[in-house]
Amino acid sequence: MFPLFADLRGRGVLVVGGGAVAQRKTAALLDAGATVRVGAPTLNPGLSAWAAEGRIEHLPGEFAPQWLDEAWLAIAATDDAAVNRAVAAAGEARRIWVNVVDDVEASGFHVPARVERGPVQIAISSGGGAPMLARHLREKLETELDESLGALAQLLNRERARIRRHYPDLGQRRRFFERVLAGAIPALLRDGRHDEAQRAFGAALIDDKPAAPPAGSVVLVGAGPGDAGLMTLRGLRALNQADVILHDRLVSRDVLRLARRDAELIEVGKQAGNHHTTQERIHELMLEHARAGKRVVRLKGGDPFVFGRGGEELEVLAQAGIGFEVVPGITAALACAAYAGVPLTHRDHAQSLRLVTAHLKDSAGDLDWQALAQDKQTLAVYMGVAGLDVLRDKLIEHGRSASTPFALIENGSRPGQRVVTGTLADLAERAQGHRVQSPALLIVGEVAALAQRLHWFGPAPLTEPPADAALARAA
Repeated sequence: MFPLFADLRGRGVLVVGGGAVAQRKTAALLDAGATVRVGAPTLNPGLSAWAAEGRIEHLPGEFAPQWLDEAWLAIAATDDAAVNRAVAAAGEARRIWVNVVDDVEASGFHVPARVERGPVQIAISSGGGAPMLARHLREKLETELDESLGALAQLLNRERARIRRHYPDLGQRRRFFERVLAGAIPALLRDGRHDEAQRAFGAALIDDKPAAPPAGSVVLVGAGPGDAGLMTLRGLRALNQADVILHDRLVSRDVLRLARRDAELIEVGKQAGNHHTTQERIHELMLEHARAGKRVVRLKGGDPFVFGRGGEELEVLAQAGIGFEVVPGITAALACAAYAGVPLTHRDHAQSLRLVTAHLKDSAGDLDWQALAQDKQTLAVYMGVAGLDVLRDKLIEHGRSASTPFALIENGSRPGQRVVTGTLADLAERAQGHRVQSPALLIVGEVAALAQRLHWFGPAPLTEPPADAALARAA
């Protein structure tokens, strides 16, 4: 559904039906300033009174398509499904939006549950299929949103022209609003001190002279592994203040939806063997937008400082004199292990943890395999699914038992999460047989076996080779 708020002031709306539901819909339309015509053989007492007072026009009789001739939209609210469907069909023929009460498929638009605070309205829709859920959410918001929001919106509406004259630049205007909303004015309105709030606003506008264009800055933000609920509050605040967001390929759509709607989104994803954007180009983009006075968020999957090349990016910014800060994210090893039910350390099984990444086919000789193969430790390998045969062979060669458990977690924390478990001896074959794709994180160690008992998110771990494992190996 595409959400919108319609200006119905002085515009004709048809309500078909004369009972309590029709009266409820008519009341909301009258509040919006619509010119309402109610068509029905008879009206209930409330609607009859409104008709007598001239607030609505009554169209007596059975529904006729010509009732729609002067309508901008219509609501079918009778207890006769055939009549309601006839209204919907007639509206469709005239390209008039029709809502059929309690009939999702026949409706061209849905009337949402609403929370109102003066001119501020929050509309909640479940797509028409779960109205009780929408009402439940409305009730929660009713308790959480202070009534003073309406007064704050009215103040800002009154002062809109003056603010725009004072701050013709959009970026400066946005920063002024941020300062006002974070200052004392909302609290004064909550306390009913409206005159003081108005004076405080005037003082803020006078004292806060438009300055030179602000210096740009960069915030490195860890987006976590994909579940938007794992974003930190500070990271969310940075996304809502950003003018430009440079994001990795693996940052989920759910996380990107948290960003400000008018922020410029630029994908700078890199993928093994297919570098869409080089690291040098990412550096250039950060500098280019920051030097233009923009607030830039460099949004990185996981944590910027855990195999995220965040350190290299900060060195570039520091050398160029660009201000920066870092918002940590939940790195893949922590999140994927937690969502798979694998404790990375455990008193009985692992007293240490190593985070490893490597393109093993090219750099296997650079790793300290003797240390990596030690018992009573957990390896969390950020390497996707490439080079698993090399990893297995090197660990076994340097003393790690072939019976050591592993858990390979694909799309960790995301709706499509899969966990493949087994022992080190059959690691590469299991991954190939189950066609595990990137992004995936590998956990090697005794703790990996706990996934079979402690998993809680998504389907149970795949503990057996697939039926076509032989074919997959041959492929």
